[in-house]
Amino acid sequence: MELKDLRYFMEVVDYGSFTKAAVNTYISQPTLSKSIKKLETDLNVELFERSTRKLVLTDAGKLVYKQATKILGATNELHTLLDDLINLPTGNIKIGIPPLIGTLFFPTIAQKFGKQHSQVSLELIELGAKRIEHLVDEGQVDVGIVVNPTDHSKFLVDPFIKEEFMLFTHPTHQLANENSVKLEQLENESFILFNQEFALHNLIIQQCQNAGFTPKIAYVSSQWDLITELVIAQLGVTLLPKSIYSKMDETQINRIPLKSPPMWELVVITKKDRYQSFAVRALLKFLVDEFHNH
Repeated sequence: MELKDLRYFMEVVDYGSFTKAAVNTYISQPTLSKSIKKLETDLNVELFERSTRKLVLTDAGKLVYKQATKILGATNELHTLLDDLINLPTGNIKIGIPPLIGTLFFPTIAQKFGKQHSQVSLELIELGAKRIEHLVDEGQVDVGIVVNPTDHSKFLVDPFIKEEFMLFTHPTHQLANENSVKLEQLENESFILFNQEFALHNLIIQQCQNAGFTPKIAYVSSQWDLITELVIAQLGVTLLPKSIYSKMDETQINRIPLKSPPMWELVVITKKDRYQSFAVRALLKFLVDEFHNH
């Protein structure tokens, strides 16, 4: 059994398909399938149900996944400890960021942190906040940026940014030219939201329920730009953090302030009781100094 086979197996599970795992690990799908088959042969078990179209782990697969997270987490930490022992000013940091947050902030993080620490490389893992929290907890991701609230019993939590949600509509929508809108006014609107893998999904539903109604969800997506296109196509409205407007075509979509707006609070998480390398400590300081203190 080789560590790379375990790593490829975990990638397939985390991304939910051989195709997505192959794309994100930059290896061919036949090579990935061969690696999984070799792991099954070495362990003398089947890891996936072959009778279903959807990717489903067998009981053995669930057990192997659980142990693999421990094995690979310990291996990654060993490399970190050895690097710091000889005081190498280098390293690779896996940073987990949900796609919307990555779109808004990762280019700045990569550019500015890269200038300050040119020998440290950042590996971006883009998944929903719930998956990011899981991977940080399992030691597969070093640093995560997620939506608060998060589990303070598992993670060390540092502040990142806080900003308000706003309403996004087509320019011809009846509310498009309002100076501000109450959430209660959206009771009869069709909403376009991120899917349930993303913290924003439940956050927006909860805010609407606090305002006295359950939102009618017309579409869900994992891509912020598709959500925007659906709004432009007049298929519904959405609530998003105000800074995402800078990425949109402002002639095709309107941004309207909300009265007593819900807040989008982002935090940086690392696993409690896990050794933090020089590189990770430098990144944490950079994130707080660059974003929270400005």
